[in-house]
Amino acid sequence: SFCPQNSPCCPPAEQRMVLVACGPYTTSDSIAYEPLADLVEVICRDRPDLCVLFGPFLDARHEQVENCQLLGSFAEVFKLCLKTIIEGTRSAGSQLVFVPSLRDVHHDYVYPQPPFLYPELPKDDKPRVHFVSDPCTLDVD
Repeated sequence: SFCPQNSPCCPPAEQRMVLVACGPYTTSDSIAYEPLADLVEVICRDRPDLCVLFGPFLDARHEQVENCQLLGSFAEVFKLCLKTIIEGTRSAGSQLVFVPSLRDVHHDYVYPQPPFLYPELPKDDKPRVHFVSDPCTLDVD
């Protein structure tokens, strides 16, 4: 049976703030991740309950990737990107969900895509950081 929200028969649902962002998290002419730094600031300021972050995190179509102008391997640059997000949002306490993209240069180019692997994830961050496949179904509460 249907019960309208805030009616006497149903307790009001707890509201959740969800932030959704899609990569790439760089500008087209730089791999310095300035837009990502801005996103981390927004997360820290607004403190959403959940952040769903879609790739690409290291875009295969970025000019500096295509021309091999990175200062590290694809995996190293990707891990630095993850570290920036995870450590930078720790104070906000937001749940983070990472969804891969077929344009993530360091990841499997198959569909469906498996979740990212990040064995370096600190133990204290494991309860709030989630790596999912593409496609996936998210059940929030």
